[in-house]
Amino acid sequence: MPNVTIFMPTEKMPPDTNLAELTDQCTQLCTEVLEAALENVHIIYVGVRHGRGNPAYAEIKYRLVPFRTQAVMAVFMERLEGIIKANTGLAARIRCFGYATQAIHARN
Repeated sequence: MPNVTIFMPTEKMPPDTNLAELTDQCTQLCTEVLEAALENVHIIYVGVRHGRGNPAYAEIKYRLVPFRTQAVMAVFMERLEGIIKANTGLAARIRCFGYATQAIHARN
């Protein structure tokens, strides 16, 4: 963890070069701001049929730890918003969900 999933309209999905840059920047953001271990960062892009609201939606699931305070998450979301806009041209709604370690069961 963290898992970053970005949903955007399939027809507005940017070229692979933009997605590669977005991946690199999101990874750096997760390792620097959230202090996540590189091997725990997962980034996924999902093409969707857009219905209503912002054209992109970013959902971040992360492990609750003491240093990931509200202030840290605010910085993370502000920077993520800019990274998404710069690489896709889309405004994103961003939602972060923190999970206690004992509530996480995972493999691989």
